[in-house]
Amino acid sequence: MPVISNVQLLSKPFLLLAGISGTGKTRFIRKQSEATKQFAETFGLTVSRNDIYCLTSVRPDWHEPSDLLGYISRLNGPAEYITTDVLQFIAKAWRAIADSGLTVEVQETEGQGECLVVSGERAVLEQVLPYWLCLDEMNLAPVEQYFADYLSVLETREWCWTGNSFTYSCDALLKPATIKEVADKEKLREALGFEGSQYDELWADICQYGLSVPFNLLVAGTVNMDETTHGFSRKVIDRALSFDFGEFFPNITEEFFSPKYQPKRLSYPVYSQAKLEMFAQVAADSDAVKTKAFFDAINQVLKHTAFELAFRAFNELCLAVISVAPKTQLELEAVFDDFLMCKVLPRIEGDDDKLGTGDANVLQQLEIVLAVQLASIWHGERPDLLREEIDQPDEPITVACRSAVKLKRMQTLLESGFTSFWP
Repeated sequence: MPVISNVQLLSKPFLLLAGISGTGKTRFIRKQSEATKQFAETFGLTVSRNDIYCLTSVRPDWHEPSDLLGYISRLNGPAEYITTDVLQFIAKAWRAIADSGLTVEVQETEGQGECLVVSGERAVLEQVLPYWLCLDEMNLAPVEQYFADYLSVLETREWCWTGNSFTYSCDALLKPATIKEVADKEKLREALGFEGSQYDELWADICQYGLSVPFNLLVAGTVNMDETTHGFSRKVIDRALSFDFGEFFPNITEEFFSPKYQPKRLSYPVYSQAKLEMFAQVAADSDAVKTKAFFDAINQVLKHTAFELAFRAFNELCLAVISVAPKTQLELEAVFDDFLMCKVLPRIEGDDDKLGTGDANVLQQLEIVLAVQLASIWHGERPDLLREEIDQPDEPITVACRSAVKLKRMQTLLESGFTSFWP
């Protein structure tokens, strides 16, 4: 896979990459970290891929957060915290923030009280690298169980912007009460890599306020849907960006030896809550009217079903539009199309009893509404927002409307008795 160049900010720092085995999901994440390393070199930064990439294989016997984040042990006497590769990687991402020149200090926040807050300027933020945590075969174990703490804390991320200045805060993932139980905090400090006088103040604050999710952490889970794996609840899907890998990054045998296209470089989100003034940078929808109309139209179909969308989904649609900043109607509808593929259609599954409503089922109603809402691309092509040409990265790639293709497939599956988004 070639080098990934142009950057695209994500609207969410948690990705599910679903697809049949062997499509390159894990390799994609590894290549993203390699592209990040090459990006760092343009700033004169020296970093190895292993510094910003962590591969963790999920085990079928994982059933609680301690399997992922570690636990308190008293087997050898005094309380000791047993760390994991994942927790150590999270600490490494925090050290990168502390080393970047951004300010990390305790501040009073409106929703979280006193907590660790990162603040600084956009120019410095843009040089902070994303840290890629790959949870391989993520659904070999029930995600809702071992990933529960991360899923809850993920929603407490808070970005605040004033001009080019920002603050970032988040609830603690490793709670301060847990750290206080540890008898030898210096041993835990060493295990997490915070030894060194430059981290004295940061470590003292972590001991008092806990270790939260760093803004530069991107968690990507690879997913296979077969008889050996677990399905996803809407709780998980609501908190993730779900990519049907074969649809977004197709395997084209003609390009195996001489690839023509490559993925864009992905980076962490820098917004958590959409605001109307943020749409000023969106030339295709500067007042958010089209975005709101699109959301209301599809939610009208889903209303009074198990698939109805709420404020979180609308916020993430807005963040997707703001992050891409589409300049044309085609680009705006491409964002809508990807939102359907990442956030809406993955929620829909079931048989006729669950999807049937009146004369037309949910899928058929969505097709009718989307043919109007995505009129410019429904029967044609749209820009690909996540890939680029290798030789001409500024030339847009066009693909067929993804949700139109997926809806037809899901409708065909429903005629056989049961339908699902997942490959």
